[in-house]
Amino acid sequence: MMIRTRFAPSPTGYLHVGGLRTALFNYLYAKHNGGQFLLRIEDTDQKRYVEGATEHLIETLKSVGLNHDEGPEAGGPFAPYVQSERTEMYRKYCAELVEKGAAYPCFCTAERLDEMRKRQMELKQAPMYDRTCANLSPEEVKAKLDAGEEHVIRQKIPHGEKLRFKDHIRGTVVFETQNIDDQVLMKSDNFPTYHLANVIDDHHMEITHVIRGEEWLPSTPKHILLYQAFGWNEPEFAHIPLLLNKDKTKLSKRQNDVSVESYLEKGYLIPALMNFIALLGWHPGKGEEQEIYTMDELIERFDLEQVHKSGAIFDTEKLDWFNYRWGKEIHNQAMAKVAKEVDADVKIEMNQRKEQVYTFSSSEKEAEFQSKRGEALLEKCKDQIDDSWMEQKELLLRALVTLEDKIIKNPHETHDNLKCFFTFKQAEKELIMNEKMKVDESTAKQALEESHKALSGFENWQTMGALQQFMLNLIQEMGLKNGQVLWPLRAVLSGEQFSPGAFEMLWALGKDESLNRIDSGKNMFTIPL
Repeated sequence: MMIRTRFAPSPTGYLHVGGLRTALFNYLYAKHNGGQFLLRIEDTDQKRYVEGATEHLIETLKSVGLNHDEGPEAGGPFAPYVQSERTEMYRKYCAELVEKGAAYPCFCTAERLDEMRKRQMELKQAPMYDRTCANLSPEEVKAKLDAGEEHVIRQKIPHGEKLRFKDHIRGTVVFETQNIDDQVLMKSDNFPTYHLANVIDDHHMEITHVIRGEEWLPSTPKHILLYQAFGWNEPEFAHIPLLLNKDKTKLSKRQNDVSVESYLEKGYLIPALMNFIALLGWHPGKGEEQEIYTMDELIERFDLEQVHKSGAIFDTEKLDWFNYRWGKEIHNQAMAKVAKEVDADVKIEMNQRKEQVYTFSSSEKEAEFQSKRGEALLEKCKDQIDDSWMEQKELLLRALVTLEDKIIKNPHETHDNLKCFFTFKQAEKELIMNEKMKVDESTAKQALEESHKALSGFENWQTMGALQQFMLNLIQEMGLKNGQVLWPLRAVLSGEQFSPGAFEMLWALGKDESLNRIDSGKNMFTIPL
């Protein structure tokens, strides 16, 4: 059997993140099983229709990699895939239900229905249609129809039965039919409701699995009864859990952005967004620590049986984490390619902090690579760069390299992070000294004076690795701990509580500017050695 799933949204504007997850789960399940994924537009509610929404929705789905096998613009053997273009079929089947006694015309006015519901609420009864029109005689029905009275068609639910069905996520689900309302199937404007149209379309489009949000669970028995009334086999069902705010209330735009487009406009990476969305309610199994998945890996691993019943928290901090991880991965891949283009003999390794480390065959090739690395980072944060900084291009590119991780994580903070490279700020004594690092006045003076003296004679400032090793050897010779030297050094170089490390600051600023800043810092201390 060919697995066929569908995503059937209403064209009411933006694509909701919950809708994206439904589409993704349908797509993953179909592709995991070698099946087909369909897109169908459910636009029978003309009051909610938004011009251009269908085209925008298709564009958004394609932009995130969810390409459908059949759909409105792609066509297919069951076209059209837009419900407003299939209304004659719905009317035909609705008439068949009336003939079979599985549906009936209802002539009740809106005023009567409002009064009925009000009375039921006062009696603390569940609001349900009271079947007034179900009890009309055939003659009464004919007379009203002949008179042209406005009416709808309601489904006639058989009472006194227990309806059971298997849900892939929730197991066996049981409904008492007397608690199910006689749902409207055809509205007075001759447009079908969701309930009728989706059952007819799912049957005719040979949908094998209906994967949708749990808010549709109470409607499922109505749909199964329609399948039974038509004499059709129903598809298999899977109702995925709700998306929740952090406070475990239903996801709403009051607490979060809920449109896919808003996240794309903010610059979230598509692989990160899809990775995050996939793990909202699904996980590949116990003991599985992997969190970063490509689309191909998601297709390979996805299984409906591993979708949770409980609601999934939509945590934007977690989304930020995914975006950072994916941003770093994509950037690292790009930089590895650049490094190999610059130097075919380059060695690329991952250090303990999961940073990509490059070892080049010459300092000239490393300098060429670092310049190109800086240019790539500049592209990510152009709007953060002052015009005057562009006049010091070499310094700018080096500074950007030292901020690589921060730029990937949040490029919008780059301007503030760059200021310390272009504007010298004299560090306060209190910042240079650090009790935790065991840096007092004497230690600070020693660290700064000996660093200044040694660095004055050091020439290989082009290579950050060489500069780092030189400083580590110097610290060992001084008999101090790393922090006792690197803390005051970083403080006088940046003038800030938080900045890139001492090695990075030295390399980016270069010899002359670094020595000037260290000299300014050491002159603050007068205690003799």
